[in-house]
Amino acid sequence: MEPRIQGFDYQRVPVAEGVALNAAVGGSGSPLVLLHGFPQTHLMWRHVAADLAADHTVICPDLRGYGDSDKPADADGQAYSKRTMAADIVALARSLGHERFALAGHDRGALVAVRAGLDHPEAVTHLASLDVLPTLDMWEVLSGASAAVGFHLYLMAQPPGLPEQLIGASPDVFFGHFLDVWVRDPGAIPAEVRAAYLTASREAVPSIVADYRASAGVDVEHDETDRAAGNRLRMPVSVLQQDWGAALGYDAAAVWRAWAPDLHHSTVACGHFMAEEAPAEVVQALRALLGRSSTCPGPVGGVCCGSTSATSTR
Repeated sequence: MEPRIQGFDYQRVPVAEGVALNAAVGGSGSPLVLLHGFPQTHLMWRHVAADLAADHTVICPDLRGYGDSDKPADADGQAYSKRTMAADIVALARSLGHERFALAGHDRGALVAVRAGLDHPEAVTHLASLDVLPTLDMWEVLSGASAAVGFHLYLMAQPPGLPEQLIGASPDVFFGHFLDVWVRDPGAIPAEVRAAYLTASREAVPSIVADYRASAGVDVEHDETDRAAGNRLRMPVSVLQQDWGAALGYDAAAVWRAWAPDLHHSTVACGHFMAEEAPAEVVQALRALLGRSSTCPGPVGGVCCGSTSATSTR
């Protein structure tokens, strides 16, 4: 039997025409939605979700195109834009009775969370991002030989056909590579969970590639439009990252501060899969975020309050 988050109820929730998301829901209290990354499913939150369910309604969906959620064809290049995927999450929360909710995302899920915060500030009360940069900034910091660390970004950005064929020829080797090299504590992802990740990814190659391809196209366009308009995240934001800034030569906190005036940025010592490697640290950061009140009253002249106050820890 496929692993599940113990004590959580599972349901399929329609969020768009022809698209339903698989979601694990548990606990009671103010709502918190947790979005997984690549190459994972909602299971990556199993430790964090169980802890936070003590005093929050915790919602852990599989993103569209992943896990047991629907995987629509990407006929027009829009089906896996982060705007579309963010709208899924807002619709999911509303279907479960929550007009406003806190949102945390890891990796790909963090990109969806950021887009939800930019597009739906009336719905997202607090936002956390784990180990990723906003899409536009991600491409801007990758250059030269150091960009080899993100080879998969370039592979899956190619036109339809080639990446799907290459990855589909040996999916367990491809997806397993990231589970191996991005983790510092291999024991954090036990065999049955790893097997579930590989099975889910193997069955979703076209949609996973479409998700990444969107981040080299339409997602960049959306970010560029927001940057030009001065659209920023109005809610309290917390970012947890490995020290990628030191490794790739940029100021990670400054990058995030440009998008999030009310920012707490911190670096972690664990690997990429921090919700599994250091769940207590992630829970502590999320509880601290949920205890913060917004310092931004809203957009002024189309621009968020403009506060530059932020904290950064290393």
